[in-house]
Amino acid sequence: MKDLLKFNQAQMDSKKIIFKALVLFCIFQVLIVSCKSSKDTSSKPIKISSKVEDFDSFYDKFHSDSIFQKSRVNQPLKGQKFDGTEVIHWTKDNFGLVKKRVYDIDTALYKVNYQKSANEFIQKVWIEDSGYSSEYKFKLIGNKWFLVSVVEYNI
Repeated sequence: MKDLLKFNQAQMDSKKIIFKALVLFCIFQVLIVSCKSSKDTSSKPIKISSKVEDFDSFYDKFHSDSIFQKSRVNQPLKGQKFDGTEVIHWTKDNFGLVKKRVYDIDTALYKVNYQKSANEFIQKVWIEDSGYSSEYKFKLIGNKWFLVSVVEYNI
């Protein structure tokens, strides 16, 4: 009987040793994998663009490249068009292309005002005593400029 108990004790001791060896092996594998993955990520530079887009470059491209312009109209576009008695809310389908820069508008016919800050550009164009005016707002969102609001009156 003593031999049987010694045999069982020896089996349990060997199982404990095998279990401890497996646990140590698993821990060792986890450490190796985590070291490799941390080395891999450190060798690949992460590109973070923190450069703010220049407004004047954006504004020129916005008026000369229709595909670029469509990508930089914030949707849904805020504002509306007041045309006589009708109020039209802007959608992708009813808002056309903006073709003329505020700097190029004929000031003999139109009055022009614009204000530029670090993160906003507002341009206003109107004809005195006519019922026509427009206001376009561009805003810096993230690091890129977008047209965010258009209000037009033609009454």
